[in-house]
This record gives sequence, C-alpha cells and structure tokens, in this order.
Amino acid sequence: MTENELSSIVIREAIEIHKALGPGLLEKVYVECLFYRLIKLDLRIEKEKPIPVIFEEVKMDCGYRADLIVENKLIIEAKSIDLQLQSNFV
Repeated sequence: MTENELSSIVIREAIEIHKALGPGLLEKVYVECLFYRLIKLDLRIEKEKPIPVIFEEVKMDCGYRADLIVENKLIIEAKSIDLQLQSNFV
C-alpha cells in the first residue's frame, strides 16, 4: 500500500472518530481510538515509538516519540486544543 493510500485511510478514520467523539478531548483519547480503528483494518501499527535524533555520528535519544507509525511508512502525531483557548484566537 502506498503512503497516499495509507494517509487516505488514516484521515478517513480520524474524521469518523472526531464525528463520534467531538472536539475537546485529550489527544491521548484520539490516538487510542485511531490505534484501535487502524488495528481493526489489519494495518501494522506501532504506538509511542521512540524516534532518535541523529546528527553526524551522534545518536541522541532525546525523548521524541511518534504517537503512531502506520505500516512503517506514515508517522501520525496527534494534536488537540482547548476549545476555550481557540476562541481567544478567532
């Protein structure tokens, strides 16, 4: 499966999750739901995978973690915002 096909699936599932749950929850909730939905589709998913930073010969384990990695091709980094904070910017 190509990266475009995978991203279409992920976006579709994320929209369905958002329609069902609505806005304003913690991003962990959305990640867990997306993980569950993608597993149900028989996709290979890694959750909270450490991502090292490599600069020249130095490998640094700086605490970066990908929320989800889909089929070893697509990194998902979920974000959610506080709706009260959002209204201050509109």
